[in-house]
Amino acid sequence: MTAGNRPAGEPVLEVKDLGVRYGELVALEAVSWSVAAGELLGIIGPNGAGKSSCYDAVTAMVKRQGRVHLRGEDVTDVPAHRLPERGLKRAFQQNAFFHDLSVLDNMLAVMHDTAGSSLSTSILTPWRASQRRAASVEQARMTLERFGVGSEYHERLPTAIPYGTQRMLSVALAFGGGAQVLMLDEPGAGLGGEDMERLTQLLLTLKRDGLAMIVIEHHMDLIMAVADRIVVLDQGRCIAIGTPAEVQRDRAVLEAYLGRAA
Repeated sequence: MTAGNRPAGEPVLEVKDLGVRYGELVALEAVSWSVAAGELLGIIGPNGAGKSSCYDAVTAMVKRQGRVHLRGEDVTDVPAHRLPERGLKRAFQQNAFFHDLSVLDNMLAVMHDTAGSSLSTSILTPWRASQRRAASVEQARMTLERFGVGSEYHERLPTAIPYGTQRMLSVALAFGGGAQVLMLDEPGAGLGGEDMERLTQLLLTLKRDGLAMIVIEHHMDLIMAVADRIVVLDQGRCIAIGTPAEVQRDRAVLEAYLGRAA
């Protein structure tokens, strides 16, 4: 194992021998990787390589083999809807918003664990509920700003803001009130120019803030610029794992993926 195959610190998320089968079709076979705090792990591969199946397996969205550990705890049997409260969160490839709510209210909705007030609090101490609401609104605004969604968009509907900002909003909504691990599926889809640069800088900033991230991405320039290590999948198997420089030199990768795209 080379230095490029090891995370910088203790793994926050570690998966071992993940496998997914759809009938006779093997979508993923014996895939293992880990990611540490402040590290971005990229996952690349040709269409149909098993990238989305890998994400679905990690987050218990499909029946799978293998084990998943979060901060050293085995969470293999934790259902998908209970993983976010443990700090494992993901964004999907398509933008997902509450279309009838403003950008700010979308953010408040995904921060419900900290934004809500109990019925008894609202009735018996309404001033406390009001204070908590005001604090939650401020936190939501600060989170949106942190993720590149400016205040000029907060009162608009998500569909009424620029597409590049919608992509940033999707990342913010996935993060919600906080995350230990954030999994992103093609965050650069449809982006270019200044929007791509904004996304690049956001991912680098989140790394510096200590967030562990896993990113599926087809934009090679983006993933090579932000990833510390890259997992390369092909036909459901991991054919390489290493630093961007190591992956770019790997013959199997060049034959299976990068060479095809050239």
